Amino acid sequence: MKYTDLGRTGLRVSKLGFGAMRLPTVRKGDKEEVDTEAACKLIHRAFELGVNYIDTAVFYHNSQGEAAVGEALKGWRHKVIVSTKNHYYDQDEKQWWQNLENSLERLGVNHIDVYNHHGMSWKRYCEAVEPRLSKLMLKAKEQGLIHHICNSFHDTNESLRKIVDTGYTSAITLQYNLLDRQLEDGIAYAHSKGVGVTVMGPVGGGHLDASEVLEGILPGAKSVPELALRFVLANPNVDMALSGMSEISHVEQNVAIADAEGALSEEEQVAIEEALKKLRGMADLYCTGCDYCQPCPQGVSISRIFKTYNRGRVYGLWDSARRQYAGFGKGQWDKGVQADKCNECGACEKKCPQNIPIRKQLAEAHKALTAKS
Repeated sequence: MKYTDLGRTGLRVSKLGFGAMRLPTVRKGDKEEVDTEAACKLIHRAFELGVNYIDTAVFYHNSQGEAAVGEALKGWRHKVIVSTKNHYYDQDEKQWWQNLENSLERLGVNHIDVYNHHGMSWKRYCEAVEPRLSKLMLKAKEQGLIHHICNSFHDTNESLRKIVDTGYTSAITLQYNLLDRQLEDGIAYAHSKGVGVTVMGPVGGGHLDASEVLEGILPGAKSVPELALRFVLANPNVDMALSGMSEISHVEQNVAIADAEGALSEEEQVAIEEALKKLRGMADLYCTGCDYCQPCPQGVSISRIFKTYNRGRVYGLWDSARRQYAGFGKGQWDKGVQADKCNECGACEKKCPQNIPIRKQLAEAHKALTAKS
């Protein structure tokens, strides 16, 4: 396994980290619970192969993820860097401390190596972290309960740069993959300032799966997930890629990819860039995602539907596109609805700068995204 320094933390981390967001589960009654025995076998195999970093959070599997990681750490704690997150941004200091104490107990550790503000944006930093929570973090660090103050991130390049410039955080965990490169500039900036960069979702949370289109980009790659992981690891500004692995075969395959000499050659990177540029051009012909068409009176997620449709139509990722579409309007954070709720009022088409026949394409998208594979 290859190892590198995680920014200025002084931690020497494996290039592949274990993301404990998708641990194996078992159904008990009407609930899905973490299969702790299977999860421990999975995590132990990663440790045996040299993975020395594991990342979890309170929200992962409704805190069962932390407990499962705690079981897996028994006998391995001295060799493994542990990362978890505190999602609290409100005013009750006792609740913030309670979250930390609960995480320490579930993980079965006396300190957390990398403690993250979960999903810290620039707005959250200004309104909650800088005036209040940073003081709690620093106190927890003084007490030895945490060793490094870090954060996970879902915001813009501008916000990423601002957070880096505060000097507050030692490492940032963020989204970056073959088809989602919007933070590439911020990643380079963070790395240049000595802030560690950990990538979550290197294979798009499982969305970068079988695709004849993407598989043809790099003939030497055996699969799209392999291509995607190699792409992320080829970025010299990325310290580590977290992979949410749920099967031992995934662990072994990903370790082999991370351990290979040279993630991507310069020629391969150029070939990928040229191919993706052409594909992005094709996608923009249908919808650029400007959202001038919104809001839809019926709550239809027009641009998101077209983006999902393009995953199949342009990139050939039909299986993941259909899985994603099936969840529209069902999740806590996903309020938009599917295209069949369109009543063809036509208000969106009057506002579209590209004059896209939105009503017709919504119908086409819905038919394709609900078709059986």
